[in-house]
Amino acid sequence: MKSKPLRFDKLKTYSLHDRFSKVTVEHFGCPIKEGSTLRSFIASLPDQLLGHDFPELVHRLAKSRRGGRPIIFGMGAHVIKVGLTPILVDLMERSIITGLAMNGACIIHDAEIAMAGSTSEEVGNVLGDGAFGAAKETGEVLNHAITAGANKGIGMGQAVGECLLARKFPHNDKSLLAVAARLEIPVTVHVAMGTDIIHIHPSASGADIGQTSHHDFRLFCSEVADLQGGAYLNVGSAVLLPEVFLKALTLVRNLGYRVDDFTTANFDFMKHYRTLTNVVNRPTATGGRGYNIIGHHELMIPLLAASLLDELNESC
Repeated sequence: MKSKPLRFDKLKTYSLHDRFSKVTVEHFGCPIKEGSTLRSFIASLPDQLLGHDFPELVHRLAKSRRGGRPIIFGMGAHVIKVGLTPILVDLMERSIITGLAMNGACIIHDAEIAMAGSTSEEVGNVLGDGAFGAAKETGEVLNHAITAGANKGIGMGQAVGECLLARKFPHNDKSLLAVAARLEIPVTVHVAMGTDIIHIHPSASGADIGQTSHHDFRLFCSEVADLQGGAYLNVGSAVLLPEVFLKALTLVRNLGYRVDDFTTANFDFMKHYRTLTNVVNRPTATGGRGYNIIGHHELMIPLLAASLLDELNESC
């Protein structure tokens, strides 16, 4: 063999005590003591990665709330399906969430909860015989509400919320759309045609869906235009809402609105390129701060809400 093992005896070394280190004992977490409060639990987290970012996000959201700035909650339907509606309703009633942005699936699951107190059919059991998405009441109520909204010149979110209130469904108190309509909180619905079960129903009008959803996009842009000092949270939408948010942001900046110092956060089960790029990194590149929070919604969103209320000194 021509090659010989390399000798290491002339390696240049330095003192560990003179080197910069990213982790010190000051960054370590603390054991949880019996009877600890939520605040002491958050303070006990290691000052590393999410242990640093999560409390900082809570602090920034509290600052936005105290300053009277908007906090917009963008969401996919999984947020509803894992039972988080009461948490969001509480934040809406406290005027902490000032606006909701939804994909089209959200209005389906939200309206089904309002009407029947249940949602989310077992797709595998009904797809084979073509029954998936064919619930009569879901298609009729939502498509008629959308058409009524188009006739009134209002957006889809407002139209569905007002419809649920008018019909006095038994579980309206568990409906984000109904509660938002009652509180006059803007809800915008951003639809991709063909993605939602109500689009296969004979009562669906492509023109009305397009009109009311475009109205909501314009309304969402007006909210984004006022986002300076506020926050936008994207929870459980990996593609649609990150794209909508980025287009709205570039539009309002093009029109001369100053939106260069605000907070964004993405909550999801795993890292995705689009959410990391369109929500966390690009929008805050010239100012503000973006956070990528990985974890189950049914744990992270209640923890976020409770931590924020604790920071604001509001009782849960």
